[in-house]
Amino acid sequence: MSPQWIGTVSYGADRDGSVYKHDFRCDLRRYMQKFFNYKLAESLDAVTLDGASKVVNCLNPHSFAKALDDKDFRTALENSDVLLPDGEGICMSLRRWRGVRVAKIAGDDLHRYLLSLLSQRRGKVYYMGSTEKVLNLIVERLGREHPEIVVRTLSPSFCDELGEEESQEIVNDINAFAPDVLFVSMTAPKQEKWVERYKSLLCDVKVTASIGAVFDFYAGTVRRAPQWAVRLKVEWLFRLLKEPRRMWERNFVSTPRYLKWVRKHRDEM
Repeated sequence: MSPQWIGTVSYGADRDGSVYKHDFRCDLRRYMQKFFNYKLAESLDAVTLDGASKVVNCLNPHSFAKALDDKDFRTALENSDVLLPDGEGICMSLRRWRGVRVAKIAGDDLHRYLLSLLSQRRGKVYYMGSTEKVLNLIVERLGREHPEIVVRTLSPSFCDELGEEESQEIVNDINAFAPDVLFVSMTAPKQEKWVERYKSLLCDVKVTASIGAVFDFYAGTVRRAPQWAVRLKVEWLFRLLKEPRRMWERNFVSTPRYLKWVRKHRDEM
C-alpha cells in the first residue's frame, strides 16, 4: 500500500538567500491504530482540508455494538478515511488488551478543530441534519464566533431512511454550495450509512464528518458534559443523567454487549 500523504510542503529563504524546505506532509498511516477491523486515528492531525477528500466518523461502544448486526453500518465505519475513538470504552479496551494508550477524541472536538481550520482560510461549511431551530441557532453562533466562515444549512425529512429523490436533491444543493466541510447529523447509523452511499457524488467537499449530537451541543439546545467530567472519564454518566430516555440503551444494552464481545475476541484485536 502506498502512503496517503496529508499536509503541505512549503519553501522559504534565509537572510543569506539560501532556500530551505519545510515538509509538513506525513504518512496518514502514522496516525492509525488497529482495533479489530477498524483503523482508529490517534490524533486530529489526521484531519486536514488539504489533499484528497476525507470521510470522518466516530466509534464508541454503542456504534461498535450496533455495527455487529448491521453490515452496511460496519462497512461505512470500516471505509472511514479517519475514524475517531469517541468513547472511553474504546480507549479502555486498547489500554487493557493491547497496552496502547489512545486519548478519546469526541465529535465535539472534531467540530471545533475544523471550525478553527475553516476560520483561518475563510472557508465554507454545510450543516445537514437536525431541525430548523437548531440550525438557526448554529448559524447565529457561527456569526458571532466565526463571521469569516460562509455557512449553509439544510434540515432533511425525519424518517428511518432518506429516499433517493430527496437525497439527490440534498447532494445537488451541497455541490452547488461547494463547501470545504460537510457536517452531518442524523444519528447513528443513519448518518454514516447516508454518507457512505452518497460520498462519491459529492464533488468538492474536503471533509465530510458525521457528528450527531454535536449540532445540539453547539446550538446550546443540549449541554455537553463539563470539562471536569470529561477529564474524570464520566461524560457518559453526565449524559445519562441529562438524557436518560435517549442514553439508557447505550449504557445498559450496547456497552455491556460491547464489553462482552471485546473480551471474547480480544486475541483478534
